[in-house]
Amino acid sequence: MNPLDAAYMVVAAATAPGWARKARGDWPERLGVRLAEIKPKPAKPRIMLHGVSLGEVNALRTLVPMLAERADVVVSATTDTGLARAHSLFDSVASVVRMPMDFSWGVERFLNEVRPDVVSLVELELWPNLIAACKRRGIPVAVINGRLSARSFDGYSRGRALVRGMFSSLALVAAQDEAYAERFRALGAGPVVVTGSMKWDAANLAHDPVAAASLAEAMGIDRDKPLIVAGSTGPGEEELLHEACPAGVQLLCAPRRPERFDGAALAMGTCVRRSSGERQPGATRFLLDTIGELRSAYELADLVVVGRSFGDLYGSDPIEPVALGRATVIGPSVGDFASIVSTLEQAGGLARSTRRSLGSDLERLIRDDRARSLLAERGLACVQSQRGASGRHAAMLMGLAKLSTRRRPVYGG
Repeated sequence: MNPLDAAYMVVAAATAPGWARKARGDWPERLGVRLAEIKPKPAKPRIMLHGVSLGEVNALRTLVPMLAERADVVVSATTDTGLARAHSLFDSVASVVRMPMDFSWGVERFLNEVRPDVVSLVELELWPNLIAACKRRGIPVAVINGRLSARSFDGYSRGRALVRGMFSSLALVAAQDEAYAERFRALGAGPVVVTGSMKWDAANLAHDPVAAASLAEAMGIDRDKPLIVAGSTGPGEEELLHEACPAGVQLLCAPRRPERFDGAALAMGTCVRRSSGERQPGATRFLLDTIGELRSAYELADLVVVGRSFGDLYGSDPIEPVALGRATVIGPSVGDFASIVSTLEQAGGLARSTRRSLGSDLERLIRDDRARSLLAERGLACVQSQRGASGRHAAMLMGLAKLSTRRRPVYGG
């Protein structure tokens, strides 16, 4: 045990009342006591890609198949939702494992088992024990799809003397844009290059009208009446949308977190809940309280509102509805997705709104077919024009892997 492990244990004990209430299993794997089995390392380079949760794993959907043509790929995730998504996307082309918590004993066992030639972290997710262990073993660590929000940068800057060594240990940072790149450089990272965001590549442009029609039928959504779909909503937004929704227009809300489903239903008044399996004749309010169906709901929408952007949170990713060719509105709080929102907005492919103006903005757009069509067309064109970051990341990671295999990283066990 090192001093950092002791600090982690103190924090874990102090926060136990919060995390102990959450339904989490597989603690031996989370703690690195037991590891998922992985196939023996082949002759070709092994590249490990780590995406902490669902969003980061989804961003890999184009990169993993690209790399799998030339390397042995291991995809790791931390959360249950991220791990499940990784299995569903990549089991046929890569090994999928859970990354243990950043205790030194778990990290060491994990690296001994996986034996990567390169470790690549999606967006950020820097853990000191992992970085230090890789450095000792001569395993290069890269950040791809690098994103460092102003909020995160301020937090790291307060402990700059402590984190500078960790950032300077990175072999490469591939940042989404120049603003993020400058923040990485200011914290001591280098080399840092701008490659764009893989989320543009990961956007699925294909439609599934059968699944969408099935959802509409199951919930009793009237396909002849306009529908606003609000995805990934946060606290207070269901009530806001319920009040702002124009008369005669249907509203479907999909809360981001399952623990909010019951509260969201209360905020919307009388509503049809997807989980109930029931329909209500003439209903105009719908709650998508299931996982994995938001894409189908977006396909049904005449207008999409992106949640977690009208309160004190930091936004949600607007790419999915835009890539489906849906006119999309987002609120003012978008700190975690500022670059993507700015790119879409500059292209005329995303509408901005506020809590005060939301009602009038929805009324205007839902009544103006031409304005919605133009917004959707420009958004989709923007998504298509931004693609290509995954290929750039693949080339850089293969270059690191070739250098690493020549130096022969050191593994235990």
